[in-house]
Amino acid sequence: MADNTDNRRAIWGVPEKLQLHIAMLTLQFGYAGFHVVSRAALNMGISKLVFPVYRNIIALLLLLPFAYFLEKKERPAITLNFLIQFFFLALIGITANQGFYLLGLDYTSPTFASSMQNSALIHLSFFSWYLQSPRNSSLPPVLKKYPARLSVTSYTCFFGIIQFLIIAAFCERDSQAWVFHSGWELFTILYAGIVASGIAFAVQIWCIDRGGPVFVAVYQPVQTLVVAIMASIALGEEFYLGGIIGAVLIIAGLYFVLYGKSEERKFAALEKAEIQTIVEHGIERVPVSRGSIKSSITVPLLHQSTDNV
Repeated sequence: MADNTDNRRAIWGVPEKLQLHIAMLTLQFGYAGFHVVSRAALNMGISKLVFPVYRNIIALLLLLPFAYFLEKKERPAITLNFLIQFFFLALIGITANQGFYLLGLDYTSPTFASSMQNSALIHLSFFSWYLQSPRNSSLPPVLKKYPARLSVTSYTCFFGIIQFLIIAAFCERDSQAWVFHSGWELFTILYAGIVASGIAFAVQIWCIDRGGPVFVAVYQPVQTLVVAIMASIALGEEFYLGGIIGAVLIIAGLYFVLYGKSEERKFAALEKAEIQTIVEHGIERVPVSRGSIKSSITVPLLHQSTDNV
């Protein structure tokens, strides 16, 4: 049955599972290029506040038409409650994430920034799965209430732009910071907006929807390896023994976390199946108390019989 479903979703004869692997591998190369491009942008003197503003404007312009036309039927009516949730999603997922990322990248290397960001993304992806599990139905994620993924991303980008513009109004007073001084500066912003935000967001949403957070997270450490190679070629980044050991330990730690979370997810699925079986068959679990244990000990092994007495 699963094979038939996979065949129905095949594109040009390529099974969906293979599509997912190709998409995730391509995505890691795209994100790796973003880390290197971001470092190059900072080296050229692009403002750490101007860069994310332009990046998210480009991403919003790219996502908006697809969100509007493809999700017309499944997009719920917008309410004040949804707008508040989108605002806080942008505050955490875009403003804080991208702002602190660029701030850290300015003092470290693309390889280190990639490994740190990947570890955070892996924990966030599992946290989002945890919120969607049946045991936490009191904390439904935004997508359960507003199941239009591209529209949620578009709203989040919009509020992220507004938040960055407000911060820039107080912290970035130089008007020349908003002007492109070379074609390379324009290229870095276009790459960040089109590849790292627009295309990558859509691909990652699709991969999580089809393959799950564990599948997506497994590919994250590959990105760090690709970043290290790209940074050494494009930026002349040198490798040191301590940095190599640290990167290996981080990647190994990420895979240990993935293994543990995967086992925890399997256990939760088995627990859910067991509970469902008990409910369907009307089997009740009898809790074992101390009193029942004591009473079973006092019962003799051989029942006394009154026969032949």
